[in-house]
Amino acid sequence: MFLIDVVEVIPMDGHRLELTFMDGLKAVVDIGQIIKRFDGVFAPLKDPDYFRLVRVDPEIGTIVWPNGADLCPDVLYSYASGKPIIVNGERVLN
Repeated sequence: MFLIDVVEVIPMDGHRLELTFMDGLKAVVDIGQIIKRFDGVFAPLKDPDYFRLVRVDPEIGTIVWPNGADLCPDVLYSYASGKPIIVNGERVLN
């Protein structure tokens, strides 16, 4: 796990976000692949206007939407940095 908070988010075209992390890493991440797998709280994010309502919640260190949807900062950091997430010695993402 990285334990690196998201400190800034800028919504872009499509389902792309420009993210800045506490360690200074800045990257554009297309989360379309992430949100298309889920329904429920993530369904409204498919609407571009709603998607643009994203903001950083500094209390939890990640991005959130008004309906309570959020994404794990470790998952976002993995996508942004290209570094895998390793759990119990096993690669689980990237």
